[in-house]
Amino acid sequence: MSRPAAQNLTSLPIARPKAVNDVMAGCPVHELRSKLRRSGLRPTRQRVALGWLLFAKGDRHITAERLYEEATGSRVTISLATVYNTLHQFTLAGLLREISVDGSKTYFDTNTSKHHHFLIEETNQLVDIPDNLVRILDLPDPLEGMEVSSVDVVVRLRKKR
Repeated sequence: MSRPAAQNLTSLPIARPKAVNDVMAGCPVHELRSKLRRSGLRPTRQRVALGWLLFAKGDRHITAERLYEEATGSRVTISLATVYNTLHQFTLAGLLREISVDGSKTYFDTNTSKHHHFLIEETNQLVDIPDNLVRILDLPDPLEGMEVSSVDVVVRLRKKR
């Protein structure tokens, strides 16, 4: 049996593989992993799972306890301590804002833009207030060697009596 004559390989069309970015573009999990890497965080299984729960639903305010409940409800095997650690890592990386209310309740906000909040006392629900609707006048001078890094306003609301 004879073999066909070899063709000039330079004249054949070559199917080039797509770049990884082309193939994965639009994949939410890939985009989340990229977001974590850009923020200096390694995309571990726990970070990706919690990041998916945090960011897939748009802007939201959540406590560590509520995120833990969502994670366990989604069958993510994780401890509450890991949830707290991950939320603090995300905050330090600039992916979340931490909002303390009365020093006893801490929320994590996926909206990292400059804004303030209403707190509805009956439900402990936070609602965003655009930054341009709050004017802060006459702040005291910071202590020597210090500077103001931010001012967070939480306006508490309750039903009229």
